[in-house]
Amino acid sequence: QVRLVESGGGLVQAGGSLRLSCAASGRTFSSYAMGWFRQAPGKEREFVAAIRWSASTTYYADSVKGRFTISRDNARNTVYLQMNSLKPEDTAVYYCAAGTIGATMNPYYWGQGTQVTVSS
Repeated sequence: QVRLVESGGGLVQAGGSLRLSCAASGRTFSSYAMGWFRQAPGKEREFVAAIRWSASTTYYADSVKGRFTISRDNARNTVYLQMNSLKPEDTAVYYCAAGTIGATMNPYYWGQGTQVTVSS
């Protein structure tokens, strides 16, 4: 079992930056791939970024590539999402997930979400 708690969301102007953190509990954190998803009002939840347990490989949605960076610290049981050059269309609830990576990321566990609002 893995419990995930996100933090770091907030209100930022377009062009600004935010860093999301996801703290995980559970002894098997390092064996899971970790990812971030987001859900805007009236839209389906979508994949943002993922990282393998070894941190050797990262994956990004085209819409955030070059602006967002995912990283993890297995010693601290924490995964991060550094978000730069934010746009109003990045406004959403951001969810941390733990799972596996195949053709896509397959989440087994979800956090409760943290709101990110980007003003124009």
